[in-house]
Amino acid sequence: MALFAVALVSAAAGMFANVAVAETPLPRPRPVPLQERLAIQPSGEPASPTLSLAPAPELQGLVFPPAVAGPSACELRLSAMAQFTPLPVLMGPGECGASDVVRLESVRMPDNTFVAVSPTTLSCGMAEAFAIFVRQDIGPAALALGSPLKAIANYDSYECRGRNRVAGAKLSEHARGNALDIRSVRLASGHVFDLTDPKVPKDFRDRVRTAACGRFTTVLGPGSDSYHETHIHLDLAERSRGYRMCQWDVREPKPEPKLEVKVETKPEVASDAVSESKIAPIAAGDVPLPQPRPAWLDRRRVRSRI
Repeated sequence: MALFAVALVSAAAGMFANVAVAETPLPRPRPVPLQERLAIQPSGEPASPTLSLAPAPELQGLVFPPAVAGPSACELRLSAMAQFTPLPVLMGPGECGASDVVRLESVRMPDNTFVAVSPTTLSCGMAEAFAIFVRQDIGPAALALGSPLKAIANYDSYECRGRNRVAGAKLSEHARGNALDIRSVRLASGHVFDLTDPKVPKDFRDRVRTAACGRFTTVLGPGSDSYHETHIHLDLAERSRGYRMCQWDVREPKPEPKLEVKVETKPEVASDAVSESKIAPIAAGDVPLPQPRPAWLDRRRVRSRI
């Protein structure tokens, strides 16, 4: 009897053990390593073509440290007003590089239309400031030209270099992803307006300049130096005592040269005949009397008679 009880207890324990094993949840799958998500193998060799992520030309050759998981606070704000792609931290030679970087693609306007932007690599803070500038300043100013804003063309964004590409010069804000050079705007009508063209309506350029100098700490354009005659440089450089720089001359078209009209007159024909109408009458009292006869002439005549 005792042996039967022991066998029964053992069978029951085995049955409960099987149930417990069957109900035990399996562990979650191991997350994909960050290096695989960035298409970089631990050995440094590129991953398979299906996982390859080709960087933009301006990002080639840079080292990408692991990015912080999840969007930053700036990216969350920017997502409500622009289309962009988050990028890993940029690290170039020397002090070049930036964190919290995005590739800005378009700006969402208040009416939910989109303004295309030339592929632009910027720090998120600079991208956010530029998106607000487009939404609140350039867009309304463009409407005064007769058509909604459609696209913005730029020259340069992130680039590891010195100021004005001069060798040995101080590091440019472009090297920190903190600057943008814009050239022109295109309207939905197809018209393109260059911000440095004196023929573009002056009211439009004045309005854009005033807004730019209020939002960015550095604004350089025509009149600042020879490097900024064909584009407008914007950045958020931090300076002591909050110093700001706004150097953009909104020039007017040069006056057209006046044409001098020469009227050719026919020369008067010479004539011996004098018109009586051109001879003024002479009064009797105006006729001059002859000069007195010299005395020596009279004495000479007297001697000749002797």
